[in-house]
Amino acid sequence: MKHTGRLVLLAAFALALTPSFSGASVARSGLHGSVLRGPTMPVCRPGTPCTAPAAGVHISFVRGSIAHGVRTNARGRFSIRLAPGTYAVRIAVARFGYSPLTATVSRRHMSVLNIRIDTGIR
Repeated sequence: MKHTGRLVLLAAFALALTPSFSGASVARSGLHGSVLRGPTMPVCRPGTPCTAPAAGVHISFVRGSIAHGVRTNARGRFSIRLAPGTYAVRIAVARFGYSPLTATVSRRHMSVLNIRIDTGIR
């Protein structure tokens, strides 16, 4: 019985010294930002917004043959965790284009990426 107690104590001590691999200790990297669409009217006037949040837009981030997707919320905002590297940005509903076309994710950092979708209104 004494040996069992010592083994339990030794195991508990070893676990306490082992680095944790839980989500709290994993460094975060990825992208967050907003998607705006515009122009929203043929003639933009100074002092009047000519863009609007793009709600419900699906954005794909592609690196190699792997794609990761996220959808914007009602305010056009998104957040996605990604491994560090350079990704191609893909938005299928953007018939008239969007920018930027690529995004770089830094190691241990949530980078800001603001995307603008051209509505084609002229």
